[in-house]
Amino acid sequence: MAKPTAAVSGTESVRTTLVTAGRPERLPDAALNQPVVLASSFIAGGPLEYAREGTPSTASVEDLLGRLEHGLATVFSSGIAAANAAMDLVPMGGLVVAPSAAYTGVAVRLRELAQAGRIRLAIVEADDTEAVAGACADASLLWLESPTNPLLQVADLEACITAAQHAGAQVLVDNTFATPMLQRPLELGADYVLHSVTKALSGHSDLLLGALVVQDPAIDEQIRTRRVLLGAAPGGLDCYLALRGMRTLALRVEQAQQSARAIVDLLHVHPGIARVRYPGFGTIAAIEPRGCAEVADAVCSATRIWTYATSLGGVESLLERRRRWPLESSAVPENLIRLSFGIEATDDLWADLDQAIRSAT
Repeated sequence: MAKPTAAVSGTESVRTTLVTAGRPERLPDAALNQPVVLASSFIAGGPLEYAREGTPSTASVEDLLGRLEHGLATVFSSGIAAANAAMDLVPMGGLVVAPSAAYTGVAVRLRELAQAGRIRLAIVEADDTEAVAGACADASLLWLESPTNPLLQVADLEACITAAQHAGAQVLVDNTFATPMLQRPLELGADYVLHSVTKALSGHSDLLLGALVVQDPAIDEQIRTRRVLLGAAPGGLDCYLALRGMRTLALRVEQAQQSARAIVDLLHVHPGIARVRYPGFGTIAAIEPRGCAEVADAVCSATRIWTYATSLGGVESLLERRRRWPLESSAVPENLIRLSFGIEATDDLWADLDQAIRSAT
């Protein structure tokens, strides 16, 4: 299926693109929104053939994401499906440089591939630019998160990308936390941008979707082939929900980030908190209460507005002790609680979190 032109003129703001892109052609009586297309096969003679290759639903999401990141987007059935497609393009025995603490599914999958001899793996601290650059000397791919999940380390993206590419490595940046509202890695020279659309982009905790965005049409074609051959095509309803969610991304990020900044300031002086991690932007923070893992669990269980659940980026505020997952990186402290700020009133979120911390510590 032919893909839409991705990049916009640069005169249109991100906020406007979020509302205008990915819509049907403006014709009399046409639907304002892209309808849900529930079809696996299409009548021959046009650009559509089979749903694994593309549908009107996937094309609309790809148009919007491509315009947001100024590249060519391909959507997948989940974020980890998109990640696996990128891993599949690493040559046999190629070296992948990755952060010490990253999204658990990615970290586990990279370790599996390394143990099987499919790739070589080097682990670095994403915020140590010199170490990142040094590890890229023989690398095929530098895999970055910035901020990292859940330690909130911030990489010097421009410096790391430049160093990796001087060494002959490609660069992938997971932009799930920051979203295109706050950074656009392709503009800094990255080869791939990865999104778990499940998270802040869709924003309502009701779907699974992932995406890869690139600028090179040849890489884009390889990625689309991976989707077809790996069978990781998204469904029409998930694409519809993702489009609907992305329309309000700017408003949601604005409110959630406002709450994050205000509450992080209060957490820094809270007697029950030993450490606060926040990069100064975005909707995700992490705290370490004074005490052990059981204290952190007690904090999470004592909230009434915040919900103790995994994932992030939704309209509802979530918190989670990350080391409750056996496969989480050992670099993550046992008592670390990741906070995902939603769009509730800031005062209500603070009052709830404050009472939970005081009751547990």
